[in-house]
Amino acid sequence: MNFYELFFQPYETYDNFQIALEVIATIFGVLSVLFSIKKNIWVYPTGIISTALYVYILFNFGLLGDMMINFYYTVMSVYGWVLWSRSSKDHIHVEVSWATKKEWFFSGILFFISLILVTIVYYYKPFIDNHFSMDKVNLGLYHLDWANWLDIFTTAIFLVGMWLMAKRKIENWIFWIVGDLICIPMMIYKGLGITSIQYLVFTAMAIIGYFEWKKDHQTNHSK
Repeated sequence: MNFYELFFQPYETYDNFQIALEVIATIFGVLSVLFSIKKNIWVYPTGIISTALYVYILFNFGLLGDMMINFYYTVMSVYGWVLWSRSSKDHIHVEVSWATKKEWFFSGILFFISLILVTIVYYYKPFIDNHFSMDKVNLGLYHLDWANWLDIFTTAIFLVGMWLMAKRKIENWIFWIVGDLICIPMMIYKGLGITSIQYLVFTAMAIIGYFEWKKDHQTNHSK
């Protein structure tokens, strides 16, 4: 299978509206990560546009876990926007720090709660797909493929990453790196080639973001 067949052939069956939405969501997603690297509060308005569009896109492709996490992103972006506004002296940039033991403990709780909740959602997926009717529906996890299981796992990873980013913790980038790497093959499998390329770019940007935030923290605490 060549590059075109792997990444772009699935789009031959999509309409122009679907393609345009994914392209727009990708562009604003990349802009959001760029602003995040720079510790710029515009990470949130650009991120809200991207995640809101992906709620619709991922629902249509049956990735309920990622759909839920993008809905969570949208809500958390408002929360993060408020926190960053209060913590910023110039209302644009913020200072960052390492997570405390208490924050790591809370992150672990968030991770496992997310795993349980998203698994429950997938358990009821046949009911959701049947337009919320139990007629001829068998509930369970029998219908999940490997991409769905990865979706459950990455949802938990990204939930923690988003929370740590809102708290301006350097470790948030570690969660983005791991989650982005996992999402690359998952999105290719689901026929979202443009989004898979986005996650490849996100991985590189998250690595840069980690070292930028770490360097900034060291500089501010060496004075």
